[in-house]
Amino acid sequence: MRLRVRLLKRPAAADPAVSESERRLFGGPLRYDAGWANHEYAQLESRLLTTLRSMPRMAGGTLRLAWDTDRRALLTVAFAEAGQGVTSAAGLLVLSRVLRTLFGAGSAADRLHAALPALAAGALVAVLGAVLASWSTAAAGRLEPKVERAAHEQYLKAAVEVELEAIEDGEFRRLLDSAQWGPPSARRTVGACVATLGGLISLVATAGVLTVLHPLLLPMLLLIAAPRGWGAMRVAQRRYLSMMTWVEHVRAARLIGQLLISRTSAPEVRVHGVGRYLLGHYRNMAEHAEGEATRLARDKAATELLAAALSGVAALVTYTAMGLLIVTGRMDLAVAGTAVIAVRTGSASLGALVATTNTLHEESLYVRDLERFVAEAGRRAVPSGGVPLPERLGTLRLEDVSFRYPDRDEPALSGVSLTIEAGTVTALVGENGSGKSTLVKLLAGLHLPDTGALTWDGVDVREADREQVFDRVSLLTQDFERWPVTARTNIAIGRPAAGGEDGSPEQAADVAAAARYAGADQVVEKLPHGYETLLARMFRGASELSGGQWQKFGLARTRFRDARVLVVDEPTSALDPEAEIAAFDSIRGLAGPQRAVVLVTHRMSGVRYADVIYVLHEGRLVERGSHEELLARGGRYAAMFRIQADQYGDGAKEPGQGVPIPRRAAAPRNDPSVT
Repeated sequence: MRLRVRLLKRPAAADPAVSESERRLFGGPLRYDAGWANHEYAQLESRLLTTLRSMPRMAGGTLRLAWDTDRRALLTVAFAEAGQGVTSAAGLLVLSRVLRTLFGAGSAADRLHAALPALAAGALVAVLGAVLASWSTAAAGRLEPKVERAAHEQYLKAAVEVELEAIEDGEFRRLLDSAQWGPPSARRTVGACVATLGGLISLVATAGVLTVLHPLLLPMLLLIAAPRGWGAMRVAQRRYLSMMTWVEHVRAARLIGQLLISRTSAPEVRVHGVGRYLLGHYRNMAEHAEGEATRLARDKAATELLAAALSGVAALVTYTAMGLLIVTGRMDLAVAGTAVIAVRTGSASLGALVATTNTLHEESLYVRDLERFVAEAGRRAVPSGGVPLPERLGTLRLEDVSFRYPDRDEPALSGVSLTIEAGTVTALVGENGSGKSTLVKLLAGLHLPDTGALTWDGVDVREADREQVFDRVSLLTQDFERWPVTARTNIAIGRPAAGGEDGSPEQAADVAAAARYAGADQVVEKLPHGYETLLARMFRGASELSGGQWQKFGLARTRFRDARVLVVDEPTSALDPEAEIAAFDSIRGLAGPQRAVVLVTHRMSGVRYADVIYVLHEGRLVERGSHEELLARGGRYAAMFRIQADQYGDGAKEPGQGVPIPRRAAAPRNDPSVT
């Protein structure tokens, strides 16, 4: 009795079960901070009638996308599904006609002969239904991948056009993360819409036929089908609730599995015996979850049995009523036979409708996340158009510029004024957190100043065409992207439209020249397929580069881009001393009459030949001048320089006499210049 009461009650979310391994390893169940977690309990709140009423709102975005992508396929699916509903109703009416004829007066041969036209019509209706079903399947199969592709393009286009400030904003990142599930959900929503539409039309058609046959047959259909529908809904809700209750447990177990096979953790897994330790916890968590799977199976079996019992009672009542109608002459046998088949068909349609509407409800939530993301991205997109910049670079000037990140109280930059002239090498130095990286983002147009002015030859960056600003800047940062493409493309991607068509002889020549300039050509010579070698160890037959080799490719990419302002941030962190000196020489050589180089580095020996050095401290500009001037001043720059020079064992010479370039011998382990 208690079991029946529990099964009849609406499922409710329970406290998540936590294994001892979860407590030991994670301090409790994991809680992912991602947008898709907001919808985990969505199906528990869904009811069949509520979901059906909200179908236009749930599927509206996907249907608009399908209309824009392939409206012919969409109309074909709608027509074919409606046609299948009509053929289903027609099939039942034909069946009723056949049964009336077969149960009529006359010999068996005469009745069979009289039923032949109706049988032929039934066969024709069945063939037509099969053709419509095939037509719908083909059209939906053509439409679904197009909808997913269009939704994915919409997502990616919106993502690449927003301001960097949006990408760095935590709330926007969560929306971005949740929206990535929108495109595959849009595809599945198309299938769910087709299945829901087909099930709904079939159910309505069956109900309509039963109403035509006899007014009492429609309540009988609902009486028999309702328990089946309730059972399907309860089983789906309990399965979903169980999955959500245990989802953190499953994620934790999956995390352990990933750690056991991770490339980065592999040494400690073996040397420290971590593998046996984690494997034991993995086994404990798996055994802990097996009890839940058993309980869920028992509940499912009990729910389906209860639904079948209730449906059986309803069927008994229905067939008893039909027997009374037949005995009293209010219903003939042909109608009764048709009604039995129609009731079974309607019951199956209702069960399928419950499952498809649940799917539609869940998938539509992720599609709506995508719609919200696209709308928000549009509001935070980089503005298009603006004042054009001069073709020739003269001066890039910052005047009393300040900038603060939205999630911080203190400004990253405050009252910074400096000038960068074409043909010069400008160095930015300072400790970590001094504002160098923020200043680089401002110079590149990735952020706009909160106060003050940043001008390109007199054009304020706020009014300038930002696409032109980006076009005139080249970035080479310490963590520049190691693209998983060929060696040639890794260089040419610096300016994809440069050097003629992709893969053309002109582009190949420019790529080779850039590689020679950066010393990357020597790396290419050792690759198994030269410039066509895939640089991504994740793929079969590909190669991987060391950190120093990658930095040579980064410098080659910068040379290939040939921008007006080259911003180079910590370019030699993975190079040996000899390669470091050569790299700094190459970087300084990039400065030209129409090109400026901005060098950001902790390696003080690399900035001594800069035309002007700016020293930042806690977001403020505290010193400026040449290497000799700053050493003679004996301020912050001189102190930083001497600290690094002392690490090489030579010490610093007196101000104005210069400091020797570090020897080729390896630096001591505690060399602070090695980052």
